[in-house]
Amino acid sequence: MPDETITVENVNTPGRTERVNAAKYQAMREAMMAVLPETPAGLSAAEIKEQVKPLLPDELFPGGKTSGWWVKCVQLDLEAKGIVTRHKTKPLRFSLA
Repeated sequence: MPDETITVENVNTPGRTERVNAAKYQAMREAMMAVLPETPAGLSAAEIKEQVKPLLPDELFPGGKTSGWWVKCVQLDLEAKGIVTRHKTKPLRFSLA
C-alpha cells in the first residue's frame, strides 16, 4: 500500500482535491480520531500533533517526521467531510463533529 494514494479535500478550497499517500493518511486519520474529543473544548493543532505522535507507526513517520504536515492535511480533509469541527477560538481548536 505504500504507493497507493487517496483523494483528500480542503475545507478552505471547496471543490479542489489532492492525491496523497494512502498509508500515511490512514495512519494519521486513525491517530487523530483516537485523540480528538467530542467536546467543544477540543484540542489545538499543537496538542493534536503532540498527542498523535506516539500513535503513529515509526516506519511511516520515523521520529514523528512530517507529522505536522499530515496533521494539517487530515484535519482539513476531515473538516471538509464534516467529521471534524473547527472552533473559532485563539488558538483554533478542533473536535469531532
